[in-house]
Amino acid sequence: MKQDVRILLVGEPKVGKTSLIMSLVGEEFPEEVPHRAEEITIPADVTPEKVPTHIVDYSDATCVNYRFLSCFFWPTQANVVCVVYDVTNEDTINKVFTHIALFICYFRVPIILVGNKSDLRCGSSMETILPIMNQFSEIETCVECSAKNLKNISELFYYAQKAVLHPTAPLYDPEDKQLKPLCVRALSRIFYISDQDNDRILSDLELNRFQKSCFGNPLAPQALEDVKTVVWKNTSDGVQDNGLTLNGFLFLNTLFIQRGRHETTWTILRKFGYDDNLELTDDYLYPELRVPIGCTTELNHSGHQFLQQLFDKYDDDKDGALSPTELANLFRVCPYTPWGDGVYVSVPTTAEGYISNHGYHCQWMLSAYLDIHRCLEHLGYLGYPVLTEQESQTTAVTVTREKVVDLEKRQTQRSVFLCKVIGPRGTGKTAFLQAFLGRSSAVLHHLAFTPYAINTVYVCKEEKYLILHEVDVEVEFLKQSDAACDVACLMYDTSDPRSFDYCASIYKQHFMESSIPCVLVASKADLPEAKQFHGMTPSEFCYKHRLPPPLLFSSVISDATNKNIFAKLAWAAAYPHLNGSDLSSASFWLRVALGSAVVAVLGFAVYRAVVRLK
Repeated sequence: MKQDVRILLVGEPKVGKTSLIMSLVGEEFPEEVPHRAEEITIPADVTPEKVPTHIVDYSDATCVNYRFLSCFFWPTQANVVCVVYDVTNEDTINKVFTHIALFICYFRVPIILVGNKSDLRCGSSMETILPIMNQFSEIETCVECSAKNLKNISELFYYAQKAVLHPTAPLYDPEDKQLKPLCVRALSRIFYISDQDNDRILSDLELNRFQKSCFGNPLAPQALEDVKTVVWKNTSDGVQDNGLTLNGFLFLNTLFIQRGRHETTWTILRKFGYDDNLELTDDYLYPELRVPIGCTTELNHSGHQFLQQLFDKYDDDKDGALSPTELANLFRVCPYTPWGDGVYVSVPTTAEGYISNHGYHCQWMLSAYLDIHRCLEHLGYLGYPVLTEQESQTTAVTVTREKVVDLEKRQTQRSVFLCKVIGPRGTGKTAFLQAFLGRSSAVLHHLAFTPYAINTVYVCKEEKYLILHEVDVEVEFLKQSDAACDVACLMYDTSDPRSFDYCASIYKQHFMESSIPCVLVASKADLPEAKQFHGMTPSEFCYKHRLPPPLLFSSVISDATNKNIFAKLAWAAAYPHLNGSDLSSASFWLRVALGSAVVAVLGFAVYRAVVRLK
């Protein structure tokens, strides 16, 4: 919506352009009329639409001056043009056609026809003006007024404001007498968002929620019935099961526009984020969200609650999963489908290959972590700010505190952790990611590849999201950005004698001096173990660098064993300050128990010695 309105008055000499401005400002007809009025600015608080309004008088504008007007005067950026004529002067009425025809050659703005001096004529000039109005779609309306007795002066400038702030042209085609395609697209999205039970009908409850959201108050029961009656009488399928269909909703907005109430439709459109070109605004789709370096983003309870409502709405068969058709319906209000085929590989799915409720929330968490601005965009398309009555999508997101603070305090509030899975090609990293999701990598031959897998893991009885990111790099090289993560999983192939040497090299290059915890995983543990060509064995390497012993992984061993590996990765990410301590191993607790026993024995011995001395 424009921040201000600039109105330009043009027309033949002596038609009363300056008088109209002076009468509006002074609220009385001026005794002396200057040749030309200075630019007038009307404050926002005294205008009907609450926007500043600038009125410019161009009294020298004759037909031959429009090229001059284009070159020298147009920097004022008028948003609407009032073509003024004298209702008592046929010559000025005849010149209206010429003014408009020449004007629209240079400028594409709404036009208001203004018939001044109506106090000097008994009848109306509308019969003469109507053919001109029918010929030019740029003409919004025609107002007959009188600067002398102040008739319709305020209305004239209100219509001019309205033509700018609530333009008809983007919404409606007067020749075809129907909504334009972009308007239909926008209103269809609004209908689908407002249809909260997904039955393709707006019930009385849904209509009143919509009405309250857009206009502040619900409709009275009788008014609601009157609206449906009007739609029912004028359409064959506008009302079904006592509710409003999409066609009925579109007809209702068409009726508003045809009756000159297009501000009603614009109020609806702007509530749902649309600009004057019927595109969603950047402010709506990409609200400002500051994410300092070292912080991450994740969906909070409000975000998950909204997304769960969406899931329940589009899970038509109530099987706890979204089929491809149901997922397409969910994203019908988006200009494109945000999730490609890779989603079926990166999150848990059902036995049929559908996205489960759990997998659905996992994918949203992955989106919020990897690209929060794209995530906010998708939430905007889905109507989060409107349906939740929040200012923007940012209320669905939590920005975590900096990781360095977590290390200092030795605790974290994060619920999402990133694990980079690094190892030479052929190690089995893809199988490792799929095992995390509880399935075999053999199912991937017909699906798109994605380097991510996300699932939940319990750490101290708290559910955490762990993202595994398979790093696809050449054996000799790893970029610093590829090493950035919450925990590194260095994977080597136990059956390949050259495999561990790469992991040892990567550890020394990127992790030995960092605060990022590392866990070594020995893959293909079901195959005969080969002696590694590295200078020391993997176990010796881990002991030297105070790392937990390598964890054995195989895509053919029990699922419980694999789960233990993922739990340890999550532990290491959640407690990086304990890097080097294998908290989950029995040996750790055994050392704690033995230490406690030794302390107890020594304490008892000291006690007996003190007693003897007494």
